[in-house]
Amino acid sequence: MGIADKAKNAAQDLTGKAKEAIGDATNNERLESEGRADQAEAKVKKTGEDVKDTFKG
Repeated sequence: MGIADKAKNAAQDLTGKAKEAIGDATNNERLESEGRADQAEAKVKKTGEDVKDTFKG
């Protein structure tokens, strides 16, 4: 997994956490859901890249 990919995944995860927190604080369920979805997508991407790295080495 390249450094750029790791940074993108980390940024997406942080963005998701921020959206979820802001959605929770403002009682905005849509924003909260988007945040959870962003975090889940970042996790899936990270897992996929980890699997690729395992088979490369």
